[in-house]
Amino acid sequence: MTSIANERLPVLPLFESAFATVATFIRAQLLAIAAILTTGRRTVANLLRTVAGLTQGDPSSYHRVLSLAQWSGLKLASLLTRFVLRHCWPQGRIRLVGDDTVTEHPGPKVYGKARHRDPVRSSHSYTAWRWGHKWVVLAVLVQFPFARRPWALPVLVALYRSPQDDQQRGRPHKTPAQLLHVLLRLLLRWFPDRQFLFAGDQGYGSHEMAALAPRSQGRLHVVSKFYPDANLTIGSVIVHNSRRNAREAEFRHRPPLFHRGSGKRQSSPPPIESRRKASGRCTARSSLMPRRSGRAHR
Repeated sequence: MTSIANERLPVLPLFESAFATVATFIRAQLLAIAAILTTGRRTVANLLRTVAGLTQGDPSSYHRVLSLAQWSGLKLASLLTRFVLRHCWPQGRIRLVGDDTVTEHPGPKVYGKARHRDPVRSSHSYTAWRWGHKWVVLAVLVQFPFARRPWALPVLVALYRSPQDDQQRGRPHKTPAQLLHVLLRLLLRWFPDRQFLFAGDQGYGSHEMAALAPRSQGRLHVVSKFYPDANLTIGSVIVHNSRRNAREAEFRHRPPLFHRGSGKRQSSPPPIESRRKASGRCTARSSLMPRRSGRAHR
């Protein structure tokens, strides 16, 4: 077991510091090797059948690696991200992508299980639902010499929980965009001297994501889809009467970045009526302030 892990997969010993004991790391290392070699369902029982001649101790100790053993998932993610960036992105701006994926786990005792929409089997007229987990994934785009398109290597994941589950457990509910917002803040904290370019679909083009870009002092750029008539404004608060408790804000509209459907920049903003009637979508880099209401209280 030791010779296979050290000679064939030299990357695994780099994660030893994330485990509390050496025995837990040895068992986790063997399970990782078996997961690569096993075909079909990668349950712990099937993994042990693949490497039956290399196991040491009782088989139940390998089940406890994922249920009872102490190890840090965030530290594992930090070590994995540093390894990927050190070998694939040693310099330059790092390209990131984010999305959510649904995995089916219909068991009666699955933690965090909920009913989620399956985007692969669903259409505009039909919605397919799957019982299981919904994972929000943040990946690094890496260009390999043997592939034409870049590969997305996942480095951070977060489990999305339904509003009903959060209400039962007394937790504040977080949307997938809010979870990805937390993952991006982790990367900015781990790598204070690197720049990132994140791309996501319209589900992640929220005001919180747009506000994160200017707060990062130019280290994060966000690219997402949004409507051409989106309320992108820059506001300045003016106090008209100091005796009143309310403040009135005046907003200046930014001109839309693109003509709808043409992809060309325009010099002046269209009339308000035409902006309200616009129904298409466009892609632009977001570094704007979040939308504010017409009145703000002290």
